[in-house]
Amino acid sequence: MSKVLVMDADLANKIAAGEVVEKVVSVVKELVENSIDAGAKEIKIELIDSGVKEITVTDDGVGMDEEDAVLCFSRHATSKLRNLDDLFNIESLGFRGEALPSIASVSNTTLQTNNGTCSTEVIVNGGKVDSIKSIDCPKGTKIKVRNLFYNTPVRLKYLKNLYIELANVVEYVDKMALSYPNIRFNLLNNGKSILFTDGSGNLLKVISRIYGIDVAKKMIPINGSNGDYTIKGLISYPEKARSGRNCMTTFVNNRLIKNNELNKIITDAYHTYIPSSRFPIVIINIEVDPILIDINIHPTKMDIKFSKMDTLKELLMKLITEQLESRNLIPTLRSQEEKQKMDMANAVEGVKEIVISNEKSEESNDYQSLEEMQLDLDVKEEEVPLYDPNSKVEEPKEEKKDRIKKMYPVGLVHGTYIVAENEDGMYLIDQHAAAERINYEKYMKKMGTHDNHMQDLLIPLKIELSNNDYLILKEKMDKLKDLNFEVEEFGINTILIRSHPYWLPEYALEEAIRKIIDIVISEKEFDPYKFTEKIAITLACKMSIKANDHLEMPAMEDLLDRLRDTDNPFTCPHGRPTIITYSKYELEKMFMRSMEK
Repeated sequence: MSKVLVMDADLANKIAAGEVVEKVVSVVKELVENSIDAGAKEIKIELIDSGVKEITVTDDGVGMDEEDAVLCFSRHATSKLRNLDDLFNIESLGFRGEALPSIASVSNTTLQTNNGTCSTEVIVNGGKVDSIKSIDCPKGTKIKVRNLFYNTPVRLKYLKNLYIELANVVEYVDKMALSYPNIRFNLLNNGKSILFTDGSGNLLKVISRIYGIDVAKKMIPINGSNGDYTIKGLISYPEKARSGRNCMTTFVNNRLIKNNELNKIITDAYHTYIPSSRFPIVIINIEVDPILIDINIHPTKMDIKFSKMDTLKELLMKLITEQLESRNLIPTLRSQEEKQKMDMANAVEGVKEIVISNEKSEESNDYQSLEEMQLDLDVKEEEVPLYDPNSKVEEPKEEKKDRIKKMYPVGLVHGTYIVAENEDGMYLIDQHAAAERINYEKYMKKMGTHDNHMQDLLIPLKIELSNNDYLILKEKMDKLKDLNFEVEEFGINTILIRSHPYWLPEYALEEAIRKIIDIVISEKEFDPYKFTEKIAITLACKMSIKANDHLEMPAMEDLLDRLRDTDNPFTCPHGRPTIITYSKYELEKMFMRSMEK
C-alpha cells in the first residue's frame, strides 16, 4: 500500500490556516485586503470581544455572483492571477487564493454578496459548505466570521488576551487608513467606535484621527523620484519621535510592509536629530514597477525583496535629510491645557506600543471584558492643512544661518540653561548640548578633510595600556596613523605619541588621545564613517563645557552665534534638543495678557 497520500481539501486548508490565520488580526487583514481589491470606498469592521467571538467586514465593492461566491471558498481560487506572468506583475493586495478557505476551515463563516444583478448568501462551517441561497442585500460584500478556531482548540488556546488582540487589529486598521485615505474606514468593538475616517483623501486628517492634531501639524511632506522609485509621504518633526517602531509606516504600491532595511534607512536619516532609542513618525509610500520587487516570500505578504536597493536608499535618505536640513526644528513649549491634550493622544499611542511590544511574551488566555480597558480618544474636529501627495515639495530659500533668528542672552538658570530672547519669544538653551553640537560638527569636518597637518609634541606623551589592550592596539596601529598620529612602541605595554592631529584640544590633550585609543581598541568592525563619527561624538561630549560651568555674557553670545552657524543647531549629537522655546503668544496667554474668546 502506498505511504504517500494526497491530503483532502479540509486538511490542506487547516494546514494553510496555520500560516495565513494566526490570530484575529490575520482574519481582519485578509478580509480588508479583499475589500480594497474589490474597489470598496467604504469598509466597516465590527468586532465582538476583539473579534474572538465575531468579526464582520462589510464593503461597498463590486460584489460577486453566485458561482464566484461559492468558488471563492475553494483553495487557490483567485480572480487576481491568470498565468505565470501575472505573478511577476502583482498589483492587487491578495493573489494566492488561500485566505477565505483557510479562514472558513477554522470558523463559522457567512458570506453575503451582491454584484448589482444578483444577491447570494453562502454559509460555511469548519470548511464545509452548509447553505447556498439567494437573499436581499446591498451591493458589495459582507463576511461574518464567528467562533474563530472553535475546531482547533490548540490554536484557540494561544490567542492572546482580548486587549492584545484588539491592539493588533487597531494597529493594522490604522495603517490601512493611512495607506488609503480615500477609503472610509469604520472600526468598532462591541459597538464602540475606535476609528472613523471620512474617506476624503486628506492624509493629514487621517493622521489627526490616529496620532492627534498636534502631530498632524508637525508633519513634513516628502516627494521625489529617480529612474526606478517614486517616494511620497510625510515625516514628523524630530520632537514627535516615539519610543516604538510601530509609528514607522511604510507601503510599497500601497501595500503595507515591514522591512527592517527600510526602517534602518529612515532612522539613519534622523541620526543625531533624535536619540537612538526613539523613532520618527513616518508614513511613506514607495511606488515601483512590480517587476522590481518580490512580495511572494512570506504567506503574510508583509515582507518584500527589492531590486536596486542602493538607488532606493539614496533617494529616501536624500528626501528626508533635505527636509530636515531646511526646517526650523526648535520644539515649542505648550500651555498646560494643550499639553494635557497631547499627553492623552500620546497615552493612547503608548499603550498600543507597550501592548504590541509585549505580545510575544504574553501567554494569558484571560478573556476579560474590555469595557473598562478601552480608550476612546475623541479628536476634536479642527481645520487640518490639506496634504497633496502630488505637490512638489518647495526647496528651502533661506540660508542655513537664517533657520534660527539671532538670540540675545539675558541670563543663566541653574548654571546650565541660557535664557535668551528675540522678537519671536523666549528661548532656553542647554549650554552643554549646544557646545556638543558645535564641537561635533567641528571635529567631523576636520577629520573629513584628510589633510596631513600634525602638531609635534615638545615632550612625547607616554601612554601605558593593559596587556590585552596593547596587543589589540598593535593590530590596529594603522588606524591611529590614518588619523595623523605619529606613534611608536616604547617598552612593555606602552606607546609613545610624538605627534597628533592639529585639531585636538591642547587643554585636554591626553584625555582626548586616550578616548580615541579606547575607541580604536573597542571597534570590532571598521566602518570609516562610523569610526570617525564615534570619535567626534566622544570628543565633543568630553571636551565641551558642562552643566554648572558658569559663562559670562560675552561667552553666551559667542556660543549662541556659533550654534546658529552649525548645520543642525537643534539637537546635540545624541539627538537631545539644544533649544526649546516659548513663543511670545504663549507667554502672553499664560500671564492672561492674551485672552482667547
